[in-house]
Amino acid sequence: MTTPPASLGKIAQQVELLLTSTLDQEIERWTQLDPELAEPIAEIRRLVLAGGKRLRPAFCYWGYVGLGGSDQDKVVQIGAAIELLHAMALFHDDIMDGAATRRGDTTTHLRFEDRHARANWAGEARRFGEGAAILIGDMAFVLSDRLVSDVSTPVRNMWDDMRMELNVGQYLDMLGSARRERSREVADRICRYKSGKYTIERPLHIGALLAHPNNADIILQQLSAYGLPLGDAFQMRDDVLGAFGDESVTGKSVGGDLREGKPTPLLACATQRATTAQLAILHTVGQEDLTDGDIATIQQVIIETGALDELEDLIASLRDEAISALAHTTLGSEAVNELNELAHYVADRDV
Repeated sequence: MTTPPASLGKIAQQVELLLTSTLDQEIERWTQLDPELAEPIAEIRRLVLAGGKRLRPAFCYWGYVGLGGSDQDKVVQIGAAIELLHAMALFHDDIMDGAATRRGDTTTHLRFEDRHARANWAGEARRFGEGAAILIGDMAFVLSDRLVSDVSTPVRNMWDDMRMELNVGQYLDMLGSARRERSREVADRICRYKSGKYTIERPLHIGALLAHPNNADIILQQLSAYGLPLGDAFQMRDDVLGAFGDESVTGKSVGGDLREGKPTPLLACATQRATTAQLAILHTVGQEDLTDGDIATIQQVIIETGALDELEDLIASLRDEAISALAHTTLGSEAVNELNELAHYVADRDV
């Protein structure tokens, strides 16, 4: 298993302490109104503290510290906000994808659906579960926003850009799945906007603006030269794990992206390279009744077309491009070294 940089764990610990105290306070506050309100907020707490690499807070942190930022509490606060925003995306994404597991546990909409069914409540259990998960995601969204309420206008504007890009990317992903999109150009765009930008480039930008709210145009360009290729590599690695990952490691079902018909660069590349017989197999991607044997057959076709090898080469090339860009930034040496390590971890990780 790929070992994360030591600094990632230290940043994660600070962020998790703030998340814990924030959500515990919210539980205490809202249970005074109604004890039933403990459960939805506790569900946010369960998800955000159930794991996660905390990459987004780390990139924000090094964008901030690398440009001379010294208020540790402030950058940790923004990191916690980003994690709550990410939790919102996961709650909603699992409903849209019909996912059964997240981080090795049952997804929120299914947990609440099961609660409804076991209690024999009125109405449809599925609708209750999905409605509860949507609202829980919205609560996480509000809490994330509260943590950035006292930032400068440039930081706030970048925060809003990141949130909008996240939603734009998710819509394009959903649309691409529905249309069975296999265009490489479209798949690359979805890859960048659904995850790449908001995982690496925008957190770096927010950290930089937190340290230098004015006259940051050149700095932001420098950070984009690192963040965009690495963000693409991050999502492409996610795509590989979504198609080939070990469920016991990733916490997601094997071949989940293939069952959902995700419009990924990996699948687009395989489609471009496939023979007529291979195309017939790839056209089954996204069908609801795919068996484990069907998934194994699709995986073998992806390998045989050379698409997996091509994507692995591209991930390595994008990683190297990002690392090379660090030499042209005005970041401090510690941040450069840490971002170098993070680049290798992001691109080469197996979870």
